[in-house]
Amino acid sequence: MDTTPIYTLLEEREQEWITLRREFHRLPELMYDVDRTSERIAALLEHYGLEVQRGVGNHFGKGVIGLLRGGKPGKTILLRADMDALPIQERNDVLYRSTIDGVMHACGHDAHMTMLLAAACALSRFREQLEGSVRFVFQPAEEGAAASPLDGRLLSGGRDLVESGAADEVSAAFAFHVWPELPALQVAVHRKYAMAASSHFRVSFRGRSGHHGAQHLAADALLMAAHFVTESRAAVASAVDPHEPVAFAFGRLQAGTVINAIAESGEVEGTYRAFEPHTVDRIRSIIERCAAACADRFGGEYETRFRMGKALLNDAAAAALVQRAGEKVFGDGNSSVLDKPSLAGEDFSYYLDKAPGAMVLIGVGNTDKGIIHPLHHPQFDLDERALVLGAKLHVQLVADALAADF
Repeated sequence: MDTTPIYTLLEEREQEWITLRREFHRLPELMYDVDRTSERIAALLEHYGLEVQRGVGNHFGKGVIGLLRGGKPGKTILLRADMDALPIQERNDVLYRSTIDGVMHACGHDAHMTMLLAAACALSRFREQLEGSVRFVFQPAEEGAAASPLDGRLLSGGRDLVESGAADEVSAAFAFHVWPELPALQVAVHRKYAMAASSHFRVSFRGRSGHHGAQHLAADALLMAAHFVTESRAAVASAVDPHEPVAFAFGRLQAGTVINAIAESGEVEGTYRAFEPHTVDRIRSIIERCAAACADRFGGEYETRFRMGKALLNDAAAAALVQRAGEKVFGDGNSSVLDKPSLAGEDFSYYLDKAPGAMVLIGVGNTDKGIIHPLHHPQFDLDERALVLGAKLHVQLVADALAADF
């Protein structure tokens, strides 16, 4: 497949992709509440001439899939982008800053959507050259999970879509993540482990309220929560092999409602990140045991809830294909293979249960322009030159993967 005219089209329409990314950035939506974003994407895919499925996902029904059938039969390659933003108040002073109070595309999903839409647009113009098909998947809720209205399980968007068949019968799958630690005009891929299994937990304690002058008649849920924080952290630190990368941290602690009454309830939330399945399971067991011990010690009860993560493991052949494609698009010396994984989490791991593939890191940092802030920061931004390069890389991966022996 000759990618040169496709690249030319993408370059000629660069301002269109920048404008689209800024539109998404100004109008961010959270988790599964992505109705405006998903409809905008579906309408664009239809405009580009793709077959479009709306409402994908048996549990939440918020995904969008565009299918591009090539002029010749062949394999199907899956490309994924995520649609959801974060509950962060933006602090950038730019014309395209978020117009939604307390919500921001601080993880680059606005760029992910734009790169994939640009690639869909460009490839659709040259579909007769394609020997196979491309499945463009746009998922909600990569940043977290919600309780399914069907069975109560905590599900991320990727898991919902994969369990609903979005990744069935594909030969390879790829997804991008913008990466501010990488300078713009560079690309990287992990050789094997890319991101950790990011598991979320909530521990709820129930005690008995009472007067501070009669504490013996009460059961203090605040003390249960406080002891749980210190004891579980120490227990995890002593139970994990120090040579194994693990992160265990708390994000929220709430207990009590008034200064002079024993807290009737308390709640602790946090995350833990690891790579090996046995370590993920062991930490969950530690959380359960510590919660039970702390509740029992102070005469209360407890309940736990988990969203279990899954480590993202790139396929070796797919990673090598990405590295070679990166050289073609970004130039010699600007495409690298990484061995040290990130402790960030990504539910693209569920897609890789279905097909070999890889998560690709697109450099967007630029110190000269002050683009220096990490992901999830209220001043996160990106070098928009990455948009055309990312779209080109999608195209190159499709061309190379359709010709590869997966």
